Amino acid sequence: MKALRLMAWKSEPKLMEVEQPDPGPGQVVIKVGGAGACHSDIHLMDEFEEGLIPWSPPFTIGHENAGWVHALGEGVATLEIGQPVAVYGPWGCGRCERCLVGTETYCENPMEAPIPGGGGGLGLDGGIAEYMLIPDARFLIPLPDGLDPAHAAPLTDAGLTPYHAIRRSLPKLTPGTTAVVIGVGGLGHMGVQILSATTAATIIAVDQRESALKLAREHGADIALESNEGTVEQIREATGGRGADVVLDFVGADATLAMGAASARPMGDLSIVGIAGGTLPVSFFSIPYEVSVQTTYWGTRPELVELLGLAARGEIGSRISTYSLDDALDAYAALKAGKVEGRAVVVPYQTA
Repeated sequence: MKALRLMAWKSEPKLMEVEQPDPGPGQVVIKVGGAGACHSDIHLMDEFEEGLIPWSPPFTIGHENAGWVHALGEGVATLEIGQPVAVYGPWGCGRCERCLVGTETYCENPMEAPIPGGGGGLGLDGGIAEYMLIPDARFLIPLPDGLDPAHAAPLTDAGLTPYHAIRRSLPKLTPGTTAVVIGVGGLGHMGVQILSATTAATIIAVDQRESALKLAREHGADIALESNEGTVEQIREATGGRGADVVLDFVGADATLAMGAASARPMGDLSIVGIAGGTLPVSFFSIPYEVSVQTTYWGTRPELVELLGLAARGEIGSRISTYSLDDALDAYAALKAGKVEGRAVVVPYQTA
């Protein structure tokens, strides 16, 4: 079968022929119907090096995946051949307190996981391939009626990550409050939709690109602002001088973190979701009083179930551009060039 494999750090992945996987006991092989191309993959290609994390190439990339059950290993009785499924991406040990409630992102026994701190496309073979081996059936979520794998795939990260960040701040997103989304890309455009579908907050979207601001307006943003030196003042004017109750930074650069802190209302939340590598000095007087600054990583299995349900009902949806497996490298080139609206999705197969 064909697979797009990262053979070494700081290198371009290669499309090559590899052996099709067979499932062992408790395992499942899926036929891939959609695999999202993510900026995190570009970090793997361009920035990571040996020793930075507890796993290394070679492996097939692609950590946002959905498809159809193709083969079942011995003992798997919860799934059927041909059933459409989404892959929950973070793979923990399955036994610690966090994993038992579905928060496998924060597994407390990572050395007992299928791969320490990773998953499919993150140390183990991912979904930019014709077939993908899932090491435990619990990592598969049946797709609800009305949701196909190509549109479900980006929800497993680009949807789940903002959903988790928003969900943890829900008590601060009551009627009359304001949420700011900084960066309306693959994750940010989902964040706008999730805020619109699940909260009563006024939504302010911020981006440098007019196309991204247009996308934000189409998906529920009440106000769309160009990112520049006057943005903080505009946010404060829009909030009656109070600032935003929740700021979600989907970029994570020095400039956006500073903007987020300056825009926040006292007692608000500033969630750092983007991994651009910026830093935010925090001291008693550097941010408004009682602003909580937090990072978030991915989301939980129960949250993915909830999110897929929202998508199946048409309350949210990922804007996608599709690519064949042979053109998978073009998806990453477009992503690097900032030419992707929403999410780029590689589609090896159209049907089960």
